[in-house]
Amino acid sequence: MKKNIYTLAIESSCDDTSAAVLCNDKVLSNIVARQSIHEEYGGVVPELASRAHQQNIVPVIDVAIKKAGISKEELDCISFTQGPGLMGSLLVGGSFAKSMSMALNIPLIAVNHMKAHILAHFIDEEGFEKPTFPFLALTISGGHTQIVQVNSFFDLKIIGETTDDAVGEAFDKSAKILGLPYPGGPLIDKYANEGNPKAYKFTKPKVDGLNFSFSGLKTQILYFIQKSVATNPNFIEENRNDICASIQYTIITILMDKLKSAVTQTGINRIAIGGGVSANSGIRKTLKEAENKYGWTTYIPKFEYTTDNAAMIGIVGYYNFLENNFSKNTIVSKARIEF
Repeated sequence: MKKNIYTLAIESSCDDTSAAVLCNDKVLSNIVARQSIHEEYGGVVPELASRAHQQNIVPVIDVAIKKAGISKEELDCISFTQGPGLMGSLLVGGSFAKSMSMALNIPLIAVNHMKAHILAHFIDEEGFEKPTFPFLALTISGGHTQIVQVNSFFDLKIIGETTDDAVGEAFDKSAKILGLPYPGGPLIDKYANEGNPKAYKFTKPKVDGLNFSFSGLKTQILYFIQKSVATNPNFIEENRNDICASIQYTIITILMDKLKSAVTQTGINRIAIGGGVSANSGIRKTLKEAENKYGWTTYIPKFEYTTDNAAMIGIVGYYNFLENNFSKNTIVSKARIEF
């Protein structure tokens, strides 16, 4: 096998169009085109997202290849997000990947988006240590909340997941209740840094095993705000920092309680986080503190690899290429996909 493997990766599962080029496990380029059109609607509009992907995908891939300093003829394989995600968005990336792999006569590799969030830790990045197998991965995003036991690149098992809303949705819906613009999760994080995390107490849901539930917490926050505003119309404005800090503290406590249980059950104390919500500063700080508090070894990815990006799709593509795990051109995109 040749020494350098060049992988073109395409990610289009939601509202970001991204393309990356990797040389083996090192990122040469990682381009992301974000869609601001959804902000006025307070959430992602699937039809608008797929149209924007169609407009962005050619220039994004062109820039990624040029920035990598190679020609498209030097590419060895193309990896793309098969799912889960928005069907229209997935189809744009998948169709382009199939067409390009056929045109260049190089292998096509379909990638599970959630597995990519976990394996992004194996991108060769200076200053960031790669996890040792086996480890536990906490994948937290707008659509998913999972605890995964990772035994190898190809042996990943979900041992806990949300029974209703994902943690990212809990952050964004709470922000909406507070009148904050979309996406509200990062704003809650921002205001929480200036507030008292124990100013207001919210009840943690009781869920069996290692599973999560956030719908009840979301409803509890809604009723609390409605009742408080009825008494004091300026309640949110006067107490925003404390409210955000209390919400964030409750969510982080829920996540950490389940992680502690997972460590006890599996005997694995190596913890890695991934997914868009892992960019939250409170979660990162708490996980780092757990190293001294519980004796864990924690792995926190580089910020740009937490949100949806093609580099994480590329690293999965690279390891599949080494094993000759290729996909047929007839493979279909799936909004929901088996882990």
